[in-house]
Amino acid sequence: MNDTLKGKKGLVVGIANEHSIAWGCAKAFHAAGAELAITYMNAKAEPYVRPLAEQVNAPVIAALDVTDDAQMEALFKVIESTWGKLDFLLHAIAFAPQQDLHGRVVDCSRQGFLQAMDISCHSFVRLAHLAEPLMQDGGCMLTTTYYGGEKVVEHYGVMGPVKAALEGTVKYLAAELGANKIRVNALSPGPIATRAAGGIAHFDQLLAIAREKSPNHELICIDCVGAYARFLVSDEARLVTGSTAYIDAGFNIMAT
Repeated sequence: MNDTLKGKKGLVVGIANEHSIAWGCAKAFHAAGAELAITYMNAKAEPYVRPLAEQVNAPVIAALDVTDDAQMEALFKVIESTWGKLDFLLHAIAFAPQQDLHGRVVDCSRQGFLQAMDISCHSFVRLAHLAEPLMQDGGCMLTTTYYGGEKVVEHYGVMGPVKAALEGTVKYLAAELGANKIRVNALSPGPIATRAAGGIAHFDQLLAIAREKSPNHELICIDCVGAYARFLVSDEARLVTGSTAYIDAGFNIMAT
C-alpha cells in the first residue's frame, strides 16, 4: 500500500463485476489513498457493483447510463456537492450491438455504428466536458482502448474503428485541456477475460495468440492495468499526456 493518491477524488465508470478492468483500477486507486465515486449501469447491474463500491468505501455510488444526459449531469452535481472538485476519472466502457460486432465492418448498420461510437467514444467526451470545471487544480482523464484500434485484429470488427476514434479523441482532448493542467491518456491492455470481452467472437483464440506472441508469454490481469492507471493519475505522471499506454506483456511490439 502507498499514499500517492492521498487526498485525491476520482470517478470510476465501467465496473460490471469483480472481473472488470475498471474494478482492478478502482482497487489500485483506493489502495493508494484516493476517495472514489463509482457508477453502475442500471438496476440489473447494481447488485454486482454496489458490494464492490462498498469494499473501497466509495462515498458516491450512483446509476449511470451514459446515453442519458440528465443522469450524467446529475452525477456530476452529486460529485460537486460531495467533494467540490474532481482529480481524475476513468472511462472503461464499450458497446456494439452483437449483430454488428460479429459481422464485417463493411456490413455494419448505420444505427449499430453510431451506437458503438456514442457509447464507446463520445461518452468519454461528455464525461470530460462535465469533469473539466471540477478539475480547477488540474487532473487526469483515462479511457481504455485496445490494439485492435491500431492494427486489424480478426473478429474485433467495428470496435476497431471505434477504438481508433477514441485514441484520436484522447490526443485532441489532451491538447485542448493541457493549458488547464488536465492530462488525458488511454490505457491499452492486452486481452482479459472480462464480461465485455465475452461478446467478441473467438475470444479464447485472442487470449492464446496474446500469450504465444508476447515477449513475456503471459496474459495480463486487471491488477496489472490498475497499477499503471494508479501511476498515470498520480502527480508522478504530471507530464504524461496524450499517450496510449500498452499493458500487454509487449505484444504490440511484435510483428504478427
